[in-house]
Amino acid sequence: MDRLLSVDQVAELLGTTVRFPRRLIEERRITFVKVGRHVRIPESAVMAFVAANTVEPTVRRLRSVA
Repeated sequence: MDRLLSVDQVAELLGTTVRFPRRLIEERRITFVKVGRHVRIPESAVMAFVAANTVEPTVRRLRSVA
């Protein structure tokens, strides 16, 4: 089973304030689980969010001078 993280743990993992994961939850941009009145985010959902929003660098081609 996937580890369920609190909003505080997700914020620490992402290096953000608690406000950012709360906004992701509010906007339904990340998967979350309600456990009673508590909100938990599966660790795999955090990793998927990071992977989906990772921007790879572009490869610059050198121009040949003729």
